[in-house]
Amino acid sequence: MPAALLIGSIAHSTKEWSDLSAILTLKEFPSGNREDFLRNCRDGQYDDVVALYRSNASTKFTGPFDAELLAVLPPSLKYICHNGAGYDNIDIAACTEKGIAVSSTPVAVNNATADVAIFLMIGALRQAYVPLSSLRAGQWLGNSTLGRDPQGKVLGILGMGGIGREMAHRARAFGMKIQYHNRSRLSAELEAGAEYVSFDELLANADVLSLNLALNESTRHIIGAKEFEKMKDGVVIVNTARGALIDEKALVAALESGKVLSAGLDVYETEPAIEPALVDNPRVMLLPHIGTMTYETQREMELLVLNNLRSAVETGKMITLVPEQKAVFGQ
Repeated sequence: MPAALLIGSIAHSTKEWSDLSAILTLKEFPSGNREDFLRNCRDGQYDDVVALYRSNASTKFTGPFDAELLAVLPPSLKYICHNGAGYDNIDIAACTEKGIAVSSTPVAVNNATADVAIFLMIGALRQAYVPLSSLRAGQWLGNSTLGRDPQGKVLGILGMGGIGREMAHRARAFGMKIQYHNRSRLSAELEAGAEYVSFDELLANADVLSLNLALNESTRHIIGAKEFEKMKDGVVIVNTARGALIDEKALVAALESGKVLSAGLDVYETEPAIEPALVDNPRVMLLPHIGTMTYETQREMELLVLNNLRSAVETGKMITLVPEQKAVFGQ
């Protein structure tokens, strides 16, 4: 039988992984480092592998799936089934050139990530870090100041995919007005009353700007000094997507000048390192990239990866092929 390779581990769907042994020889690389993995590839240990399961977490074992790593993967490999909505640590263009299809886990992450985005938005509007830290320090209110209400505010969503739409759905309950910008306008059904505007209009109109788009070369630092200048004074920034969408040094400057009132961040440019000026700023709500850290979401993500793997082997098609490859692989 052909083989499947698991890089890292599966925590919540081990039975479903084992069930694949009916159609595949199951191999695992549970830990190690990049050199170990490259050596295993060069030694032919994975020469029968047609599909592999990897995740953002497993990058600590192999490093990014860049040109060097892709060059030593076995010719038999046709499918990379990735556990994660973001896949910027995979060179999609190089995979496409080698005829390797890549899937990710959209949809499965939508609810949990949108929940965290709303948590950060409310925390940033209310500047909740100050009273939270003051209370634990025995100072009751400490230096707490008046916050802002979400009602009547414009929530600008940059990237109205599944997570962005779930955030919009939740924000409507707070009486917020929703504007969004995408590469293309959504159908009226998916818009659900949100207003489509240009990128510059979104920057100018948003009281809260939420980043909900993928990181790639065209979106890296999509929010920088020029973009902050176009925003309202006192804007609130929320980012649960990828840290490098924002030029963090420009964000620090915008916070210091008062252009940005506060920010709620779950992601950072060089995780796990964080810009010290963000850590030290009491008007910034910080979380350590926990957007999808719920039992239900983690299991759903694992199952989607395994379903992608099974579908790839049995039908030759991925369920959630990454958008960049849909025209290439005819899905």
